[in-house]
Amino acid sequence: MNIAVISYSFTGNNKSLAGSVAKELSAEHIQISEPKTRTMGSIALDMMFSRTPQVQPAPETMERYDLLLFFGPVWMGHVAAPLRAYLKYLKSHPQRYGFLSISGGADGSNPKLTGDLRKRAGADPAVLIDLHIADLLPNREKTVRKDTSAYRLNDSDIHTLTHTMMKKLREDNPLG
Repeated sequence: MNIAVISYSFTGNNKSLAGSVAKELSAEHIQISEPKTRTMGSIALDMMFSRTPQVQPAPETMERYDLLLFFGPVWMGHVAAPLRAYLKYLKSHPQRYGFLSISGGADGSNPKLTGDLRKRAGADPAVLIDLHIADLLPNREKTVRKDTSAYRLNDSDIHTLTHTMMKKLREDNPLG
């Protein structure tokens, strides 16, 4: 099976995790980039106005794969804006895909994520793994966004999370 791991990462956490999973799967790792530097302000505006920024490489490069595994953060309960161009492409060129994420989680789970993916890609993902940095932090009465946004995955985190994701990928069987 020809698999592409496609990642966007604002902090580097999803990039590191995607690289580790791609290595486990012997898959190509495609990293999405933007021509402009992203800020917290541009994140908020993209999410409020449902904007889709320009990204590289172009989504048309996905046609040769049997399965696409997208890695990226969840912003305000929705897929990060830089992944939107790829999901929009899937809507008119259906392919099997999955969405995997490690993001803050200070505000809890992301119940709207599946619906957002369905709306943008035209189909549910073959696998959805939504992990939270808040779960990696020492127990506190209240984890705040400042704590989760500052956290960077270490080698031990990457190893553990890769194992968790690979187990879920085998259980849900999108790998065929």
